[in-house]
Order: sequence, then C-alpha cells, then structure tokens
Amino acid sequence: MTFTNDKAIYIQMADRLCDEILAGKYKDDDRIPSVREYAVLLEVNTNTAVKAYDELARANIIYNKRGLGYFVTPGARNAIMAQRKQAFMDLHLPEVFRQMKLLGIKKEEICNLFDQYNV
Repeated sequence: MTFTNDKAIYIQMADRLCDEILAGKYKDDDRIPSVREYAVLLEVNTNTAVKAYDELARANIIYNKRGLGYFVTPGARNAIMAQRKQAFMDLHLPEVFRQMKLLGIKKEEICNLFDQYNV
C-alpha cells in the first residue's frame, strides 16, 4: 500500500480495511487479519496497526474475541457507508456545487455524465 502525507498512516490503514468491508471482502462476523498479519501485509510497524484496529474498534466497526482475533461487527458495512455518504455530502459536494455554479454547469449535464459513467 502506498501511503500519502495527508492523513496519519493508521487512519489510512483503517480506511483500507473499511474499503475491504465495503467491497465485501469481509462480511459480518468474518475474522479479519491479525494485527501482525496486517502490519506485515502493509509493511508498517505493528504499533501502527494496533492504532488502526483500536480506531476501528472504538468506531464499532470491528470487535475482538479474546484469543481468537478481530472480527467485523454486524452492520459495520452499513455504518461505514452511512458515515462516508455523510462525509461526501458535507465535505465534497459543496465544492462541486460551487464549481458548477462558477462554470455554468447544469444539473442535467452532470446527470447525463453520471448515467454514462460505468463504475
């Protein structure tokens, strides 16, 4: 994984794990890689991975079964999606709308482009 300088590495790790949950790699109550496994996979210090897992546990995205490891909290996918949708609406759309207004871009143009875009 290539890390950027705009966020702490442990936050980027937590985001990646959330991406994997959203993508369906891990489902409700699935075991996720151990802290050490994830640290090795992403080539980071184990303490950084611990911080990422602690962050996700505080957010109720994962939970720990003592002696067994970490698992995806039931409903985590929906919680991640709701949080990210809200963040997108609050952080990104206002600037998009501002630019649309400045450039004279109509809603219809965006809708047409959206319909053509294949994800």
